Amino acid sequence: MPPGAFIVISVRQTSANKDRCVKLRWCVFLCVLLAGCSSKQDYRNPPWNAEVPVKRAMQWMPVSEKAGAAWGVDPQLVTAIIAIESGGNPTVISKSGAVGLMQLKPSTSGRDVYQRMGWSGVPTVSELKNPERNISMGTAYLSILEHGVLKGIEDPEVMQYALVVSYVNGAGALLRTFSSDRKEAIDEINGMDKDEFVEHVAKNHPAPQAPRYIWKVQKAMDA
Repeated sequence: MPPGAFIVISVRQTSANKDRCVKLRWCVFLCVLLAGCSSKQDYRNPPWNAEVPVKRAMQWMPVSEKAGAAWGVDPQLVTAIIAIESGGNPTVISKSGAVGLMQLKPSTSGRDVYQRMGWSGVPTVSELKNPERNISMGTAYLSILEHGVLKGIEDPEVMQYALVVSYVNGAGALLRTFSSDRKEAIDEINGMDKDEFVEHVAKNHPAPQAPRYIWKVQKAMDA
């Protein structure tokens, strides 16, 4: 063997080993990345059985129908939201301070409804625990979204999906996934059918619960 050949071979082997290690690290990184992307879109897991919460929410249907007629909102949609948000329990309070059947926060959705009605202040927790007041205000809030920041969405089914995503995560968060300009965002939404809209939300909305909420509303309305 020529002098120095062993050293050259050793260096080459070390270099090759390093290349293999780098490639292996990239493979692991890509696998983790792809797994993360897949899990983000898997919004149907864990499974959710709508039957029991919808049955409990249905007891409030007379109130939902009255509120729906007053505000031009589908009472079935109201019932679906009640089923998802509270399971029909009018006294439940979430960790974030959302109250009652439709889980309204006094300082956000509650305040917006008060302003729409020309009232000052915000609703009390006691007021939001009242089933009739809660459903009336939750339905009013859906109407405020539909005829306010989401106004201009043409497809009724897409509008319904946009409503429920905005209800749970805010209209601003939804529209920003399309454009920082509200009009441009609405125009982009109008170029989609309902399935394309859901796919967009699943891929682009920062909140993983956004596409899942659409799915749960669908299941509740079909229950």
